[in-house]
Amino acid sequence: MGDIARRLDGQRLALFLDFDGTLTPIVDHPERAVLSNGMRETLEVLSERCLVAVVSGRRREDVMQRVGVSRLCYAGSHGFDIAGPHGCEPRHVRGHHVIPVVAQAERELVERLGSIPGVLIEEKTTALAVHYRRVADADVAVVEAAVDAVIARHPDLRKTGGKRIFELRPREDWDKGKAVLWLLDALDLGGDDVTPIYLGDDVTDEDAFAALKGRGIGIHVSDRPQPTSADYGLRDPDEVHAFLEALNGVLDGGG
Repeated sequence: MGDIARRLDGQRLALFLDFDGTLTPIVDHPERAVLSNGMRETLEVLSERCLVAVVSGRRREDVMQRVGVSRLCYAGSHGFDIAGPHGCEPRHVRGHHVIPVVAQAERELVERLGSIPGVLIEEKTTALAVHYRRVADADVAVVEAAVDAVIARHPDLRKTGGKRIFELRPREDWDKGKAVLWLLDALDLGGDDVTPIYLGDDVTDEDAFAALKGRGIGIHVSDRPQPTSADYGLRDPDEVHAFLEALNGVLDGGG
């Protein structure tokens, strides 16, 4: 924390946070992810002192409702849908041309995977998530084969992965890293007097760590060592909360 405090000395902070696995624990069903009151209060205090943005694979409206702090920026669908505080400017939307394709792909996946116990298909407007956390190990290959077959039928989509999840996303050169850089530019926070910090736990967050390499700070959230482009590590959302509280202390001048 001392190293980070020294890097922030005389700087403005821009804070970017993943949601699932970072602000909340990973759960079997995405609908059961609940932000703690303590975490929400900490985010509210931070949002009075610096830019705070939540960058999530969830739909923007979903993550906005779950976090419930109006001063934050929200980037949903891995940055394909971005809105500023209170849903105002800056505004950025990409990938809407694939909405009908996603709807068709969802119908095909439901037909192919409806008989596999534990599969959960989550629609995200411009993307689909196929959760297999509750699927028997013997059936995971069947799930992936179905996803690959559907992807082959829809060239506008590409397959990405994460923690026990396959995602079908627009085949565009856009990701969480590019979303973070876009927000910094849109909010005039791209100067040398700004230090961005990004916290995330999943493969999709690596794009943000890489984008900020050399100009910001990446913090990977995981209870086990693994390859990452991040600079530091925290074990779980409890440690994330403790870190954010400590960050509040630094911004107060007491860290």
